[in-house]
Amino acid sequence: MKTSRPSAKKKSDSAPDKNRVSLYDTTLRDGSQSEDIHFTMEDKLRIVGELDRLGVDYIEGGWPGANPKDIEFFRRIRTVPLHNSRIAAFGSTRKATSKTSHDPVLKALIAAGTPVVTIFGKSWSLHVKDILDISPATNIEMIRESVDFLKQSGREVVYDAEHFFDGFNDDDDPEFALKTLKAAEEGGADWIVLCDTNGGSLPWNVERAVRAVAREIRVPIGIHAHNDGELAVANSLIAVNNGARQIHGTINGIGERCGNANLISVMANLVLKMDRGGVSPKNLKNLRHVASFLFELQNRPLPKNQAFVGDSAFAHKAGVHVHAIRKNSRAYEHISPEAVGNTQRILLSEQSGRSNLIEKARQYGVPLDSDSPEIARLLEILKKLENQGYQFEGAEASFELLMRSGSGDFRPYFEIEFFHILMDQKGHDSEGLSEATIRVRVGNRHEHTAALGNGPVNALDNCLRKALSAFYPEVSSINLLDYKVRVLSGNDGTASRVRVLIESGSSSQKWGTVGVSENVITASLMALKDSIDYWLLKSGIKPF
Repeated sequence: MKTSRPSAKKKSDSAPDKNRVSLYDTTLRDGSQSEDIHFTMEDKLRIVGELDRLGVDYIEGGWPGANPKDIEFFRRIRTVPLHNSRIAAFGSTRKATSKTSHDPVLKALIAAGTPVVTIFGKSWSLHVKDILDISPATNIEMIRESVDFLKQSGREVVYDAEHFFDGFNDDDDPEFALKTLKAAEEGGADWIVLCDTNGGSLPWNVERAVRAVAREIRVPIGIHAHNDGELAVANSLIAVNNGARQIHGTINGIGERCGNANLISVMANLVLKMDRGGVSPKNLKNLRHVASFLFELQNRPLPKNQAFVGDSAFAHKAGVHVHAIRKNSRAYEHISPEAVGNTQRILLSEQSGRSNLIEKARQYGVPLDSDSPEIARLLEILKKLENQGYQFEGAEASFELLMRSGSGDFRPYFEIEFFHILMDQKGHDSEGLSEATIRVRVGNRHEHTAALGNGPVNALDNCLRKALSAFYPEVSSINLLDYKVRVLSGNDGTASRVRVLIESGSSSQKWGTVGVSENVITASLMALKDSIDYWLLKSGIKPF
């Protein structure tokens, strides 16, 4: 057994200054273990670029030797210039039956060529006895010798104390958990990270454990929290408040089972509320972009209610709230939305008051104020439409058109005079084409045309664009991004009223529109018309 080196008792040269918290991202490794998430090689490299620009200190790339993709990642990442982040390779301590110099996991970590290596070892006697089936003394030696071997190779070593909080709070043998940390310290670890691997610890238990470790261990400590109790962010922050100086987590909190500590929320709280750094205030403004970027790679939308960065994080619906934030936004906003790259939103619904409409008019640049008679009329129209099934929270483009029309500030670009749909159903199991015929009026001119599509809505969309292209060629740049149908009441069976929400987009923006009718095709056409009207309006096109 190697004796401990004097440097093992010293503060790591690579550790950050006392007040700043180091951020360790494990999106590419722990995050990729999340159900239904699969990162391609190009995805992983793009994520590294975003994290480096954000200013994350460490990026855990994967487990070298575990699969060909991770091996290839560590080969390719060597050629990628990074300005803020250090790449870490992840693995485990040596096996009980292996020597450190011959252990395949440790050899693969060295071969990965990363400046940082992270290994985990067992800190809970339950795992040592029931899972590994080895003696506590053997487990201690595995930790000490593995850390020492990696330090001898010149690497910065992060030791993950797996299941530490479960082990420390286990009445059977809490001292064993501390002994495993001592072994890592004696081996020369640069960081010792306390892991809530099962994700079930409560904040006061985390606080007690971190305080105890801070008294016993001179190596900088960190926390790696899972979110099975919905407390990963809280546990991470309370660990920092009691001596931890590194937080492990993932972007958007993805990870195995219920996920990991969400670094998006961690960073925002560290910088804006705890003055403990992590990333610079300037880089913090990219939080929403990074969160959205990761969801886009997963082909999923950013959840509206995600803290700090979701669309609803600074959205206000109740009239009382809107009235207050117009005077002082701090009344109902815990931070400035712009600090994390987000924006304030005023929602329109049957709960809206005059304040909501006035604020919306201000945002749209519509000439309406509190004394305008149109405000009361628009409020009445809004409540009547929502009673019919309209919803403008996801269709603000439709509401802007409604508001502009009510104020006399908008004239529709075209009118639909009639339309007709034909379905070509060649067999019971076949999917035939649909044909749409439409007649539109643009100014004093009429256009009557037909088009095919994969289904009636697609045919109608194609036909409407075709009819308008002679007047407004700009419609070709609109893309249909999302289409949702909701039955508002099932009491009338197939004759029930439905609401269609459409999200459209161009190269520069996205917008939502809505239509409501007993006929799903009519509702779809209403939403499509609003989408085109809105785009032409925002493009600065003059109506015929």
